[in-house]
Amino acid sequence: MRFLGINAIFHDPAAALVVDGEVVAAAEEERFSRRKHGKRPVPFSAWELPEQAAGWCLRQAGLRPEDLDAVAYSYDPDLVRPGQEGLDGGWEELRTTYARRAPAFLATALPGLDPAQVSYVPHHVAHAASAGLASPYRDCAVLVCDGRGEAVSHLAGHYRDGELTVLAAQALPHSLGLMYEEVTEHLGFLRSCDEYKVMALASYGTPRHLAALRELIVTTGDGGFRVEPIDWGGYAKALAAGEPWSADHADLAASVQARLEEVLLELATWLHGRTGDRYLTLAGGVALNCVANTRLLAQSPFEEVWVQPAAGDSGTALGGALHLARAHGEVTVPMPGADLGRGWSEQELAAWLDVARVPHTRPRDLAAAVAAELAADRIVAWFQGRAEYGPRALGRRSLLAHPGYARNTERLNDVKGREQFRPIAPMVLASRAGEIFSRGPACSPYMLFVHDVEPSWRERIPAVVHVDGTARVQTVSERQEPLLARMLGEFEARTGLPVVVNTSLNTAGRPMVDDPRDALECFGSSPVDVLALGPFLVRRGEVFAS
Repeated sequence: MRFLGINAIFHDPAAALVVDGEVVAAAEEERFSRRKHGKRPVPFSAWELPEQAAGWCLRQAGLRPEDLDAVAYSYDPDLVRPGQEGLDGGWEELRTTYARRAPAFLATALPGLDPAQVSYVPHHVAHAASAGLASPYRDCAVLVCDGRGEAVSHLAGHYRDGELTVLAAQALPHSLGLMYEEVTEHLGFLRSCDEYKVMALASYGTPRHLAALRELIVTTGDGGFRVEPIDWGGYAKALAAGEPWSADHADLAASVQARLEEVLLELATWLHGRTGDRYLTLAGGVALNCVANTRLLAQSPFEEVWVQPAAGDSGTALGGALHLARAHGEVTVPMPGADLGRGWSEQELAAWLDVARVPHTRPRDLAAAVAAELAADRIVAWFQGRAEYGPRALGRRSLLAHPGYARNTERLNDVKGREQFRPIAPMVLASRAGEIFSRGPACSPYMLFVHDVEPSWRERIPAVVHVDGTARVQTVSERQEPLLARMLGEFEARTGLPVVVNTSLNTAGRPMVDDPRDALECFGSSPVDVLALGPFLVRRGEVFAS
């Protein structure tokens, strides 16, 4: 059977396709429209659909809209409680109206689709399915935390043989995600977009307001929590966009981050007490907080923690499709990886280069050629295989650099045009990670945890070490990523370092590069030295030779 999942109601519109229980395609609309996060999360944008992503998913499988057995829409307007606190005031009715019209909108966007094929999947159930059903575990606990769904901001439950049991849900207006969005905005960043910047800023501060926040953000002993109104200005003055931050702002970020971690740990401990599960799976935007994830792994009673790589709202497209597949009696299988987006053949890539009239070469050994460029301290744009689903660059659409020079942190942030406190991440073979990085999971292919960098390595790879001595690590499997693994081996042979810098292939405010045109435009407009486009190398010195 064939199930299409659609996320459209808030932000990060996306589509995903599940065929006979297997995930075959998933992509975010921003990669096609080139609009960061697809749209802003306001009620009057709720009508916008991931038309291009959905169309591509169908084409990828050779399907037409009329071939679908059902379409999952990851929001149920019948669950909205008019007038409830935490909603968007007088605008919420508009969002609900658009959600009710979604079947007709989808039938227009996908000609041939029967509107009756569209089913509403509750927002947090879709999040839960994106974790529990996509994870490697048949039986597991699941914890969802985000800004909001229809009427709640959190779900705690467990899966048994693919069936979800909900054990707790927190009604609005109490929301950990909305609380974190508020402080994001207070610190001069864009809410529902830049929350990861608060997490990064926190590493520069001291949680000196933690005691006060413990009085305002509390768990309730029944799997839920309360978040009282918080006067953020009492801790640090509000910042305008681009205004420089001070120690007060870093301390506020550190305090909020620390309390978030504590509350999540309390929620996870309660959930373990109810389920006794060995495995915890996470989804919802809060699950993109890799520092909190690491604390859950280290201190919760669960043996293992698995996080959906598209943990934000885009992942509800995948979760909705998986949920419907289970509801129709299908046996679903774990997602194969995050490389679920668009890809191009060598012939197609060569055609793009020819049309662009860009001089290029095809080295006999791409891995060795790229390693040599990195060893010479050149920045490489790496475009290989199918694009990642979710916000992390995982070696498909990445910027790579030498980790041994501290200046490369500033250099890459300049290339991307972003704040200098933003960290960059290490990529390392899974078989070597334990020598260099402690804490965190031994295998971290989705870059959703932080690790401590061993003291003996901190001066050897300074570009990837955060100010607090940690790093957000991506481990590379030789079996699953043979080209990346060989490149890492070749780089170590030249430098003695088994680590390469990895950050997303984009510039500030723009979505990650997705297709070859995006890659060529990014290469041409930013000071990147080399573009590895499939098997081809494009060198800046040759392109711009006088």
